[in-house]
Amino acid sequence: MLTPPELVSLLAAVANGDEAAFEKLYAATSAKLYGVVLRILRRPELADEVMQETYLKIWNGAAQFDPALASPITWMVAIARNRAIDLARRKTDASVEDMPDALELAADVPDPLAARERSEEVKHLLDCLGRLEPEQRQLVLLAYYDGLSREQLAARFKRPVNTIKTWLRRSLLAVRECLGS
Repeated sequence: MLTPPELVSLLAAVANGDEAAFEKLYAATSAKLYGVVLRILRRPELADEVMQETYLKIWNGAAQFDPALASPITWMVAIARNRAIDLARRKTDASVEDMPDALELAADVPDPLAARERSEEVKHLLDCLGRLEPEQRQLVLLAYYDGLSREQLAARFKRPVNTIKTWLRRSLLAVRECLGS
C-alpha cells in the first residue's frame, strides 16, 4: 500500500488525465476496495460491477478530491461503499438459489395486525427522532440512512470527528431512551 501523500499525488495526476497514475492507483487500492464492496454485496459478480463504477467515479472525480477533508483511501472507500450500498438497495432480481426461503415467504399471507404494529413503531421512531435538535437529527439520518462515514459527517458539519462520534452516541442514546418509554 502506498502512503497517503503518494496516493494524493496519484489522485492529482489522475485529475490531469494521467492513465499511468490511474493504473498505479488501481493496483495500490483495488484489493482494499474490493474487500469492502464484497463484504457488503457478498456476490463477486455484483462486486465487480461496483468496482467498475467506483473507479470510473474516481477517474471522473479525482479533481474534486480534497486532502484537507479526508485521506485518499477514506475518500475512495466511501465511494466504493456508497456504490455498493446503492446497488444492494436497488437490486431486486435475486434468484431462488440466493434466497431458498423465498418460496415459503411468498406463500405467507401478510398479517394486517403485524403491519399496523410496524407502522406504529415507525411513527414512534419518527417521533423520537423529532425530539432531537435539528442538527443532531440530520446527523443521525445522514449517518444511518444515507450511510455517510464519520469523516464525511465531520467535513459536512465542519466539526472534528470526535465531536461527530460524541453527537452520534448521545443522539442514539436519546432515541433509544425515547423508544424504551
